[in-house]
Amino acid sequence: MNARPIARLVAASLLLVAASSHAQSSVTLYGVIDAGLNYISNVQTGRSAAGLQGKQQYSFQDGATGGIRGSRFGLRGSEDLGGGLKAIFVLENGFSITNGTLAQGGALFGRQAYVGMQSPYGAVTLGRQYDSVVDFIQPFLSGAAWAGYFGAHAGDVDNTLNTRRINNSVKFSSVDYAGFRFSGVYSFGGVPGSVGRNQVWSAGVGYHTGSFALGAAYLNARNPNLSFYGTNPNAGTTAASNNLGSVGSATSPQSNPIYAGYASASTTQIASAAASYQLGQASLGLIYSNVQFRGLGSPSGPNPFGYSGTATFNNAEVNLRYQITPALLAGVAYMYSHNSGADNAGSASYNQVQAGTDYFLSKRTDVYVIVAYQRASGHDSLNQPAVAYITGQTPSATNHQVGVRLGISHRF
Repeated sequence: MNARPIARLVAASLLLVAASSHAQSSVTLYGVIDAGLNYISNVQTGRSAAGLQGKQQYSFQDGATGGIRGSRFGLRGSEDLGGGLKAIFVLENGFSITNGTLAQGGALFGRQAYVGMQSPYGAVTLGRQYDSVVDFIQPFLSGAAWAGYFGAHAGDVDNTLNTRRINNSVKFSSVDYAGFRFSGVYSFGGVPGSVGRNQVWSAGVGYHTGSFALGAAYLNARNPNLSFYGTNPNAGTTAASNNLGSVGSATSPQSNPIYAGYASASTTQIASAAASYQLGQASLGLIYSNVQFRGLGSPSGPNPFGYSGTATFNNAEVNLRYQITPALLAGVAYMYSHNSGADNAGSASYNQVQAGTDYFLSKRTDVYVIVAYQRASGHDSLNQPAVAYITGQTPSATNHQVGVRLGISHRF
């Protein structure tokens, strides 16, 4: 038998197999760039004997701190393994368009980094991932739709706008069962001899039918100063560090005065629920979350004010979005947060209103405007008269703050 036809047949078969394999695998490069100009009516510049000092600020900021979307690029891939199974992965980087530096504390793939398997029932993934609060509550927020980081609840105390990611985690996400979905995440603490120490777990459910949607989620973090708030590379790694914020100094402003004083909590838990209803071109959203910093005074973190017991935040939001034209939407929202309960500590309230418009020049490019006003009252976690703090910005030296953002966003 002539060997040449056989060789040609084998070569042709190999090419067909290679082509088939290539067709069943895919890798996609994607990303977002969000840049803009911000005005803040008052930001802290430090403190003196007379008290906190502040001035107005004009700045150029990436979307991650003052806009709708944090700048990013990522790789998303899948490989068909047959039998309804796929290997999947995501590597997503965050960066600042202002100077090109890495976001998320300098992590190369700080937004997401995971690999896993997808089946007809759902996906199991392993790596650095979003928790269930983000998956099931964030879509209902004005911050996710048009208000950006300005629209986070009280310093994003409930993580509904995804300030924190979960490291060392295993996650299951179900497929959609007639509008019903669920998921669960578990993060290994990795402490020898103590399975529960530094562990984080969360679970959530969602349901949608026609114009109506619901979501609910829960998160529990042990030793949160390290396990939940300390997941970025630049975070402190000892209980002496405070990954929740700082009290500032004569030459530097405070950071996150809303809950920075609760770094000594032994456990943080977040319970949240949300609903939305679509009526024609209008959409109404309602969100509630309860956040508890339990076991204050534990060795998990510093406790300069001697707090004990449990500090509780109750957060509520109502928002309205209206699609004026296919290319133009507008929204308004009101948010309220109240902190109380810790022994030896006062209580504080934060009221915020915001409005915004977003105009799409194309499917990938839009320009937008956001305006927010916050007023604080009572005494905050730093044991001082509460100061306003529009999330992502420098806290005010007073109890009120106004923020304005003019931005442009491009997807690729």
